[in-house]
Amino acid sequence: MGRVYMCIDLKSFYASVECVARGYDPFEVPLVVADPTRGEGAITLAISPALKELGVKNRCRIFEIPKHIQYEIAMPRMKKYIEVSAQIYGIYLQFISPDDIHVYSIDEVFIDATPYLKTYNCSAKEFAKKLMQAVMDKTGICATAGIGTNLYLAKIAMDIVAKHVSEHIGVLNEAMYRKYLWKHQPLTDFWNVGRGTATRLAKYGVYDMEGITELPEELLYKEFGVKAVFLIDHAWGRETCTMEQIHNYKGKSRSLSNSQILFEDYDVDGAHIVMKEMVENLVLELVENNLYAKGISLFMRYSKDCIPSTGGTVKLEQTTNSIKKIQAAFDNLFMDKVKIGYGIRQIGIQLTDLTYEPDLQLSFFEDVDDAEKEQQIEVAMIGIRNRYGKNALLKGFNFLNKATGIKRNMMVGGHNG
Repeated sequence: MGRVYMCIDLKSFYASVECVARGYDPFEVPLVVADPTRGEGAITLAISPALKELGVKNRCRIFEIPKHIQYEIAMPRMKKYIEVSAQIYGIYLQFISPDDIHVYSIDEVFIDATPYLKTYNCSAKEFAKKLMQAVMDKTGICATAGIGTNLYLAKIAMDIVAKHVSEHIGVLNEAMYRKYLWKHQPLTDFWNVGRGTATRLAKYGVYDMEGITELPEELLYKEFGVKAVFLIDHAWGRETCTMEQIHNYKGKSRSLSNSQILFEDYDVDGAHIVMKEMVENLVLELVENNLYAKGISLFMRYSKDCIPSTGGTVKLEQTTNSIKKIQAAFDNLFMDKVKIGYGIRQIGIQLTDLTYEPDLQLSFFEDVDDAEKEQQIEVAMIGIRNRYGKNALLKGFNFLNKATGIKRNMMVGGHNG
C-alpha cells in the first residue's frame, strides 16, 4: 500500500487566534495582525481569511491595504501564539505518537498517518478531518490539510490543491501530481522554489514542473549544483525522505545567528551599538548551551539597496565563548567591511562552527585568572536574566539613543510578545 503522509496548516494562524480571542469569525471579520507603532510601512504578520477574500495580500504593508476597506488591527502577541500552537500540538498527540509528527513551523506539522488508518479504521481523508475537527472544537481555529504518498506531495497537496476544494483537504499521488500540477504556474507556488530559482529556470524557457523534467540533468546540476537533486525529484513528484530520517537527522555543523531590520537609516556609530548588543546576547546564548565558536560572520544591508550588501566571515584564533574576544573580532570585522556614508538598514551576525570542546592552548599574553573571572561573570549574567528577565541586567551602551536592545528584549522572535 505504501505510506500515507499528511501536512496540516492552521489557516491564517495569528489572525485566527486574535479573532477567536475577540469572539469573531475569522471568515467574517477583516482583521490584521501588525504593529501600528512601526508606522504605515509595518508588515502585516497575518490577515484574516475575510480580508483575503477582499483581495488583500498576506504579508503586505499596512499602507498597501486599500483605504476603503474597514478592518481591525491586532498588536502581535507572540507568546500567545506559541501557547496556542503548543495546545494544538497537544491535541495531535492525543491521536498520534510524537515519533510520527514533525513540527515544521509554529502553525504547520507533517504526520506519518500510515499506522493510524488501521488503528482508527478510517480513510486518510477521514483521519485528516478527525484531527482538523478536534483542533476546531478545542481552539476555534480552522486548518487545511494535504495528503500524499510522500512528504513532498503532502506539502504540495496542502499548499496548492487544498485551496481549491471545499473540504480544505488536498490529495495527491505521483500520477495525480503529473496529471494536474505538471503545468501549474507560477513555479514559486511549489515548496522550495524561490524567485531566484524560477528566474534561473526561465533562462532555459522552463516555467512549470514538466519543463524541468525535459531539461538534461547535466544542465541542471551545472546550474544548481547539489540542489538539482531536489529539483529533479520534486519535478517528478518523488521524495525519499521519511519521518524516521527527519527525527534521526543531525547536522554536521552548528551555528547561532541573529538578524535585525532597522526602522531608520543608521550611521556607522549607531549600527555599531546595535551590533554590540546583538553580539552580547548571542554569546550569552552560546555560554548557556556550553558551546564554543570557531568563527564569526557579519552581514550588513544598506538603505534602499543603494549599494550591495557587505560583510564577511572570520576564523577565530581559538574556539571561545568569551564576550570580550568575540566582541573584539566582530568590531574588527565591522570596521573592515562597513561602507561609511551609507544608511544601514539591516545587520545580521552569526557564530559558526560551534563545538562543545574549548581550545585549551595556553598563551603568554592571556591571564588565566581573568578568563575564569569573565566566565563566572557571564554565567552570573545568564542566571540573573533567566530569573528576572533580560532587561534586569543592562550595560551603559544599552541606554544610548540608537540602541534597540531594551525594546527587543521584550519581544519574541522580533515581534511584540
